[in-house]
Amino acid sequence: MRLYGLIGWPIGHSFSKQYFSEKFEREGIEHARYELFPMEKIADLPDLLAKNPEIVGLNVTIPYKESVIPFLDDLDETAAAIGAVNCIKVVENQKLIGYNSDVVGFEKSLVQWLTETDIKSLKGVILGTGGASKAVAFVLKRLGIPFKFVSRNPMGENGISYQDLDHRWRPSQLSASILLINATPLGTFPRVDEMPPVPLDFFTSGMFVYDLIYNPAETLLLWESKARGCTVKNGLEMLELQAEAAWEIWQGKA
Repeated sequence: MRLYGLIGWPIGHSFSKQYFSEKFEREGIEHARYELFPMEKIADLPDLLAKNPEIVGLNVTIPYKESVIPFLDDLDETAAAIGAVNCIKVVENQKLIGYNSDVVGFEKSLVQWLTETDIKSLKGVILGTGGASKAVAFVLKRLGIPFKFVSRNPMGENGISYQDLDHRWRPSQLSASILLINATPLGTFPRVDEMPPVPLDFFTSGMFVYDLIYNPAETLLLWESKARGCTVKNGLEMLELQAEAAWEIWQGKA
């Protein structure tokens, strides 16, 4: 039996087990199982592998996309450039190789959603500075979309605060449309009454809002922005596309 799974904390909201279980049944993939492995601390990873020697592939989610790296034996070129891992392939002698399939999932989803004209006219606003935001930033750079990271405690010349959205980054003050991407976990089930502290009057018609969260399907962030005329998208398609990219990696086809 080949065992695959997801590590993170918490992960009760995840659709990954359902997605892969349905994939295995639909495609007649035998002797394969996918499980959720909630892990309070990343230091428990070696113990998980020791107890489950049949594990051949893992997905990694919040909050371990960066902190998992010291536990890996190698990184592929993209994961190394990003500094974040969401996919691990377990090879001979339990050697762990880190990849980032978030890049594939997010980029494919984004270019299917936006037109080339949209992409050329956008400025990006990435909420959060964790592992998911790094994959988003990698894609925006590749597409030529300038961006800023938004957080409560901004760092560096590319970081701004939520208050800056109120004063310096209003769409009316910019000669570009805004693509806002939520790469924080705020609003994820079961805490569906939360959202990042974006000033509500920042949202205006013509803005694009992409929330990487997929459970619930419509977060409070998406609800508030859609009510103000924004074009919105959740993270379900990205989840499915990155899952397929991870499967290709685990099967040696990527």
